[in-house]
Amino acid sequence: MFGGGWSRRLAGAGLGVIATGSGLAVAELLVGMIRGSSSPVIAVGQKVIDLVPLPLKNWAVETFGTSDKVVLVVTTLFLVFLAGIAIGGLAVEGRQVAAIVGVGLIAVVGVSAVLTRPDPSVGKVVPILVGGAVSLAVMMWLTPRRPVRTAQLAPSHAVATLADTGAELPLEYTPMVIPGIGTAGRRQFLARSVGVAAVAAITGGTGRLLQRRFRIGSERAALALPPVPAGPLALPPNADLEVPGLSPFVTPNADFYRIDTALTVPQVSTDDWRLRIHGMVDNEMELTFDDLLGRDQIEAYVTLACVSNPTGGPYVGNALWQGVRIADLLAEAGVDPASTQLLSTSVDGWTCGTPVSSLNDGRNAILAIAMNGEPLPAEHGYPVRMVVPGEFGYVSATKWVTDWEFTTWEDSEAYWVPRGWSQQAPMKTMTRIETPDFNETVAAGTVSIAGSAWAVHRGVSVVEVRIDEGEWMRAELGGVPSPDTWRKWVVEWKGEPGEYVVEARTTDGTGAVETDELADVAPNGASGYDRITIKVE
Repeated sequence: MFGGGWSRRLAGAGLGVIATGSGLAVAELLVGMIRGSSSPVIAVGQKVIDLVPLPLKNWAVETFGTSDKVVLVVTTLFLVFLAGIAIGGLAVEGRQVAAIVGVGLIAVVGVSAVLTRPDPSVGKVVPILVGGAVSLAVMMWLTPRRPVRTAQLAPSHAVATLADTGAELPLEYTPMVIPGIGTAGRRQFLARSVGVAAVAAITGGTGRLLQRRFRIGSERAALALPPVPAGPLALPPNADLEVPGLSPFVTPNADFYRIDTALTVPQVSTDDWRLRIHGMVDNEMELTFDDLLGRDQIEAYVTLACVSNPTGGPYVGNALWQGVRIADLLAEAGVDPASTQLLSTSVDGWTCGTPVSSLNDGRNAILAIAMNGEPLPAEHGYPVRMVVPGEFGYVSATKWVTDWEFTTWEDSEAYWVPRGWSQQAPMKTMTRIETPDFNETVAAGTVSIAGSAWAVHRGVSVVEVRIDEGEWMRAELGGVPSPDTWRKWVVEWKGEPGEYVVEARTTDGTGAVETDELADVAPNGASGYDRITIKVE
């Protein structure tokens, strides 16, 4: 039917793409119809995130930044379609059994990914199973049957007589095809393929539209935040130094970095949200969102940083957080003094181990419901997340938090620990040069060298800059509301034409100077002076 080898290969590739796309489209439709169900691509991609080795994870973050999840979804789709193309080739070559087994294996991978994730359910598996069945059905329907020829008879039987008509039919070399479904010619195959592809596109698009009704955008927009008894916090007038190119003291929500393991942003309604508090406590508790709204609220400016942030990197931000003081909840639950770790769990199953001491030592550790004066954005943990000053995010900043278990370091390991990261990870003292930019050319004369420095919960007391390993120059510092935030700084330097290496370092509130020893982000955060090269003309 398709002539040479290349024609058959192209037909197999097209068949595989259409059949795979049809199955995925129907799966997306079911995801839009069944709340809490799981897309095959997302399920498999999420499992890949769980299994990826530490070096590969670091490479992905360094290479793609906050676009790493998009890259993973695209890569997963590519691999699924690649498998579909291979299976389509088997079907075109007449190896239907092998094709059926191939589709079944892909379905098994998807189902396994769902069942090994937190809270597996029939609803999460249904789209994968139905999508696989649709892929198989489309493939079998579109697969062209190869022509079947009658067997050659011995010369003495070169002519056969049909008993019912008496007609004679030469059987020496009579081509024929099996009648029924799949006997269409090339044009019919193409027409059917185009029709199926169009239906699949409409089905998948409808599914994506239906999934929007599960989003919490309208609920979040209508949420009224409770007032803070102490009133709004005021920033020092010089918190922002008004230097061109310097980031603002308060990071806008839209610009705040996002690093987490959730391939799609969880959509958790306040009506469904619960926080279970258990483990080494006297009083087990379960809180609803209304419970949090009815408790005393506090606000605090806190700078957060990801452990994956390299020296001078972008994964750090400062915001005004509102919520309930975590220490109050610990007192109410009656935490056992022997408990050393709070193992918190996100709605998507990610776990985080936080030192109990960092929650109960007077710092503004918050179970937060708001960020910069508005309800938490979905990508930053709506409706509730944790904020703990002075701890890297992977040991403190659980988004979409739903479970607290008080335990010990010896009894439980959080998500990243068996993957090579340290069990405990207080934030390091760091400095970032923000302007001029790396390799930027600036005009000779007064050059404003400015940036941000942080030693969260210890505070920043001094920032210094040096040029070509010369004398350290003290920077002018911006004001801060507490030691839990970063601090803006600037040095005015007289630049002559030439090329220069600029370095910066920070001294924290205890008098400890930032180390110049270079360290990678793994296993507990990068270190070393931020260095840039600039040209003066």
